[in-house]
Amino acid sequence: MLSSGEGVTVEFKRKCKSPEKIAKEICAFANTKGGTLLVGIDDDASVMGIKSEKSEIDIVEKACSFYIFPEIYPKFEIFEIEGKDILCVIINEGNKKPYKALNYYDEQGNKHFQAFIRVGENSVPASSEMTRLLKSQSDNKPLILSIGDKEKRLFEYLEKYERVSVKNFADLVNISNRRAERLLIRLVRAGVLQIHTDTHHDYFTLI
Repeated sequence: MLSSGEGVTVEFKRKCKSPEKIAKEICAFANTKGGTLLVGIDDDASVMGIKSEKSEIDIVEKACSFYIFPEIYPKFEIFEIEGKDILCVIINEGNKKPYKALNYYDEQGNKHFQAFIRVGENSVPASSEMTRLLKSQSDNKPLILSIGDKEKRLFEYLEKYERVSVKNFADLVNISNRRAERLLIRLVRAGVLQIHTDTHHDYFTLI
């Protein structure tokens, strides 16, 4: 992991500074492919070690219990590298998506939660369409799909331009963004489309 560097399933942390900050990383792993948090490793993969195994684990457990909903149950392992202890926090891909982490408090002191996902080596807020897709992955309801005029026009558009956003599709067939989003997500669930996420926006392509 150290030689391969950070990525979709690996994150380096020199130390766990607070449960609020670490919660977003853990949440992103659970919403994506799962992953491993290596605590005691600097961003450049230098081995720093941890001073207290207990204090680091306490912060992670607090993040998983109080700053993420639904609760996540991590696994812990300790490794010794170059004579220093490294905490390995293993997060499995969740089956109760979307997992949301505390994002901020408003002026009234109310908590606001946000789903996060992994994009490359970063944990980023999930868009509304990605959050809807995450929720559908935990939904056991059967998917009924019909191909009508809107879908046919979408496929023609994709054959010409290769990618489409929610707004592109909504404008193309003259429907609301919310309805366009629902239709696109259904096509993703059906294995017809693929959703792509970068740090700025989501878009869809044919599989």
